[in-house]
Amino acid sequence: MIEIDGDRLLADLRALAAFGRRGTGVHRPALSTDDIAARRWLAAEMAAVGLDTRMDGYGTVLGMTPGVRRAVLVGSHSDTVPNGGWLDGALGVIYGLAIARAVRARGALPVGVDAVSFQDEEGTWVPCLGARAFVGALRPAEIAAARDATGARLPDALAATGLAGEPITAPQGRYLGFVEAHIEQGPRLLAEGRRIGVVTGFAGIRRMTLRTTGRPDHAGTTPMNLRLDASRPLFRLAVWAAEGLAAAGGAHSVWNIGAVKLLPGAANVVPAAGEMILELRDTDPAVLDALEAAAVSAAKRLAREDSIDLDIEVTTRLPPIATDPVLRAELEAATGDCGETALLMPSGAGHDSMILAAHMPAALLFVPSIGGRSHTPEEDTDPADIILGAQVLARAVERLCQQKAVR
Repeated sequence: MIEIDGDRLLADLRALAAFGRRGTGVHRPALSTDDIAARRWLAAEMAAVGLDTRMDGYGTVLGMTPGVRRAVLVGSHSDTVPNGGWLDGALGVIYGLAIARAVRARGALPVGVDAVSFQDEEGTWVPCLGARAFVGALRPAEIAAARDATGARLPDALAATGLAGEPITAPQGRYLGFVEAHIEQGPRLLAEGRRIGVVTGFAGIRRMTLRTTGRPDHAGTTPMNLRLDASRPLFRLAVWAAEGLAAAGGAHSVWNIGAVKLLPGAANVVPAAGEMILELRDTDPAVLDALEAAAVSAAKRLAREDSIDLDIEVTTRLPPIATDPVLRAELEAATGDCGETALLMPSGAGHDSMILAAHMPAALLFVPSIGGRSHTPEEDTDPADIILGAQVLARAVERLCQQKAVR
């Protein structure tokens, strides 16, 4: 089997974490000074391995095995959320570097191993910007209109980096598939006592905005039974969701109410208007339909009972996407080759492989997150699990390169 140098792997992860380090965490948002410095470091490391390496005008870094017609692509992203952790995305990027290094040191395989770090998976400007550009799914108008949380314009930020060059796109016919590794960012592997997760698919997302209209009145002088309180059906819906959505959903359904706004927003005024954003996720489109239908029906009923006008707008409809069954089987088999049993599991979060899966075979491997923590400086994974994950992924890549089994 391809042998991963565990000490070098951990050293490279720590070296990458030095760019934007804040205590135990990392602050390296897309296109920040630290992000660009980290990407230049990655490009140099890929070139040192012997890969033909380039960084495009967005900051995506791609290292390609020279002299081969076909390759397996391995990587993830190296940008972070603000004040995030040191492994989110970085793990998969350094796995790609480590596997390419091991393959080059061992000698040629029937196909090559390319390594990649996509830009802005976290959505500082445009979610999965680099991955979408890679598969030709990014429109110039999105770049022109994109702004970060401060209101800064993406074209200005790109110009300030000094980067140049057309977006890197997938070479036609080169890739047998894309394999990504990531920390789980949740507690399931720990709860099941497993060290490797193989992702079956990515949850689809339905996001709806519910807007209510009532009547503003003095909160101290208006009797409760005479109020048209715009907040009431929204809060009743939030209480209903705990049982109502559980009944409508499946074993892997999740939902969230992450934003509520009331107007005029004064303690002594009955709310005249309300807005709530409800998000639903599941890997089964039929279950998503059932969740949405149940939520809409309940919201309409509650608003009607409270004599409140209601408008519902479904703002996001992202379909579930399955990972490639051949790649998935190779990850399972590679886990067994390394003495472990993989947990087959869905991913509730989006990743770069979700974007690529619509255009080429793609798969995703998880390693445990200590405490299930992520997007926080407390994010961490046992070093032994980090090394195991790299070895499993390397074995899967070796199997793919030898068998050429991917369509």
